[in-house]
Amino acid sequence: MRYQHTSPGSRFGFTGLRYSTPQGVKLLLILNIVIFFLIELLGHKHYLFLVLGLIPAKIWQSGFVWQLVTYLFLHASLMHLAVNMFVLWMFGRELEHRWGKHKFLKYYFITGVGSGLITFLFSLTSVIPVVGASGAIYGLLLAYGLLYPDRTVYLYMFIPIKVKFMVIGLAVIAFLASLSHQQSAVSHLTHLSGMVVGFAYLKSDFRFRNIKHWFLKYKPKVVDAKPKKKTKKSKVNQTLLQKRVDEILDKLAQNGWDGLTDSEKNILHSTSKKFTEKQPPN
Repeated sequence: MRYQHTSPGSRFGFTGLRYSTPQGVKLLLILNIVIFFLIELLGHKHYLFLVLGLIPAKIWQSGFVWQLVTYLFLHASLMHLAVNMFVLWMFGRELEHRWGKHKFLKYYFITGVGSGLITFLFSLTSVIPVVGASGAIYGLLLAYGLLYPDRTVYLYMFIPIKVKFMVIGLAVIAFLASLSHQQSAVSHLTHLSGMVVGFAYLKSDFRFRNIKHWFLKYKPKVVDAKPKKKTKKSKVNQTLLQKRVDEILDKLAQNGWDGLTDSEKNILHSTSKKFTEKQPPN
């Protein structure tokens, strides 16, 4: 596939690979290519696919949760790698130029891990390794189709088609193929899941900080330890106490401390204590 020459995307042509490929896309290209050839040279491909490929039964039974990430960097063949990396390079560059490196990589891994998670949930007992970056790649295609629906690309170098129709066609094919019960070397469910996760992410206003906002909004109210405002009855009692204290103080002035009863002494003592506790520290 290639861009129509009248498309703004044509400025990112093959001759501009060295200068126009942004850091995020370049990092993903290097990692996928290096890991592929490293595995081929080591000669333990089958064992590594069992440990690092996405095997739902392994995740469910043995807790191999890292497979939801590592499967994105494994590819079954050179053609599998070449197709995924070509689409990543072709469509990912303009998305990263628009979004920036951080947002682009975040979206790539959200769609990649998200598609792996859906694949896992719909095939818990499967022992067949799922490998490849296709879930994330289909997520990128979906994003490109939403952002540039009327751009024209050339399928197989000579069939012109608008991006929106290409994306819809790929989604329909993946959906119909995922319904088939026939064994296939391609995980169409993973492809479709990458698009579903990408669409849900791009079309929603969901952010992780919204979880905190929701929690703070709906968390149980804590009982306030501060004393409640004085009620009318409390104010009446306070007035009566003050009047009684004034009477005792008048009696104290006339008869002295020895002229007070034990009850009157206790009232003065407790009142004095409360007054002292209310005073702010120096």
